[in-house]
Amino acid sequence: MVNVPKTHRTLCKKCGKRQPHRVTQYKKGKDSLCAQGNWRYDRKQSGHGGQTKPIFWKKAKTTKKIVLSLECIEPNCRLKSMLAIKRCKHFELGSDKKRKGQYKDNKNLRLFTSFS
Repeated sequence: MVNVPKTHRTLCKKCGKRQPHRVTQYKKGKDSLCAQGNWRYDRKQSGHGGQTKPIFWKKAKTTKKIVLSLECIEPNCRLKSMLAIKRCKHFELGSDKKRKGQYKDNKNLRLFTSFS
């Protein structure tokens, strides 16, 4: 489990100094319908003749590489940069740190008393 804080102090290339950055997880954008490979594939698929190109089934990886998007907090700057971290199965952004011997949530703390 990887737990990353929501702010990260690192060098801003535009400001030229170490600034706090806002951290978010990078997500892939929607695929363009106008990409050349896409319309070529659609054109080839149209009409009779069934599936024309091989469909890939042999997926090897079980995890994806996590990429963080860092945005400079300075109002005049707002430069965005990417930071790749290693592969992990579970990724959390800015949740509370785990401590040994403590309950997850103090609100849901149950007191066990014996009734006689």
